[in-house]
Amino acid sequence: MRTTLRARCLFPVGGDPIPDGTVSMEGERIVACGAGVPPAGCLSGGTPAPQEIRDLGNVAILPGLVNAHVHLDFSDLPAPLGHRGIGFADWIRCVMAFRQQPARAERQPAARGLAESLRGGVTALGNIVQPGEPLIASPIDVTALLELIAPTADRVAAALQLAKAHLVGQTFLSAACWCGSCTAAPETGWQYNCHPNVVCPAARTVGLSPHAPYSVHPDLLAAVVELSQRHKIPVAMHLAESPEELELLRHGGGPLRALLEELGAWEATAIPREARPLDYLRRLARAERALVVHGNFLDDEEISLLGATADRMSVVYCPRTHDWFAHRDYPLEKLLAAGATVALGTDGRGSSPDLSLLGEMRCAAQKHPGVPLAAILRMATIAAARALGRETEIGSLAAGKRADLAIVALPDRSADDPHELLFDPAASVVACYCRGAEAYRSGNAAIS
Repeated sequence: MRTTLRARCLFPVGGDPIPDGTVSMEGERIVACGAGVPPAGCLSGGTPAPQEIRDLGNVAILPGLVNAHVHLDFSDLPAPLGHRGIGFADWIRCVMAFRQQPARAERQPAARGLAESLRGGVTALGNIVQPGEPLIASPIDVTALLELIAPTADRVAAALQLAKAHLVGQTFLSAACWCGSCTAAPETGWQYNCHPNVVCPAARTVGLSPHAPYSVHPDLLAAVVELSQRHKIPVAMHLAESPEELELLRHGGGPLRALLEELGAWEATAIPREARPLDYLRRLARAERALVVHGNFLDDEEISLLGATADRMSVVYCPRTHDWFAHRDYPLEKLLAAGATVALGTDGRGSSPDLSLLGEMRCAAQKHPGVPLAAILRMATIAAARALGRETEIGSLAAGKRADLAIVALPDRSADDPHELLFDPAASVVACYCRGAEAYRSGNAAIS
């Protein structure tokens, strides 16, 4: 059975917006997209194939949004931690205190975050998971990147043990899934089907996240890069995130050193004097695929390297987290001019008001009026998919790609550039399709 969705505007991302556009789906795949309703084709004997046509009205159809960086374990927070402009080391203290609260697991933050993400049109995301954090079955395609922390040499072995268990237990599980009712589907790789439109947690893509330069010993980073090469997995690292980080790298001092000493986690030889984010970028460039998270304080040489390695290394910009810390202007224009792959992420509710990727797109547009809206949309779709190594499957609308869609209600006005309607504050996500099936619909969505 073919299902065709029709909308006021189609945003394929791989090309210009299409007025009165349609997307046709069969099973999990897109079979056609363009202007007008395509023919359904024929069954054997020349009988027209069945086709259901749904006219969704004044909406945009775009690829399911891809959140390249999120911490779902903060999703039970009602507001960001601290205050706008808080010092980074003080914010980390807030994070540590929050994570030590009793009975947090009962609030199921990851499940809350996945549900919120789906309501926001997100169909794939890269989540930084904590050791022992359970994976939740969801229609969303999750890349689970295990956070690794080992600021001193004596902690490296334990962190590596966690990393290897994460890979063996979650990526290479082939006999049976955790829910006990899945069947293997070798043609799609490590995929299982618990029930329609839900991916078993055992089938999730995984990766590793050596946390940051101040919390990861160079021996651990080298080992993680080697694991990435061997197992063909992505690596994500927070880098060039704050002035305090740069101060620690250059001079071995400042608020982050004071915090590490306070925690008994300072090792003077772990960070050479006059170190730079560039030193870490060069190591990460040897990984199968690397996500440089934040990159708020990259210099011209570092931006040039990211442009030269855009096929395997990306930068993840989190605009509203950047604003929460009141950082200087983000170097988005320089990154794009250098040819770097720049993706968008929401970060977590510890530093952002919610998990709306549409909110991040609007914030980026406001802060960077010289960047075309089409480029910002690409950052939340195909560029983010590339960051996670999924660009052949998701991130744009084209025949053969997975039928992951976000449906956005548009304001009742016209615009020379249809992107203006998508970025209008009145536009909102009203439905979401994952693998060809409707996974979310707003209770007041006026679509048929």
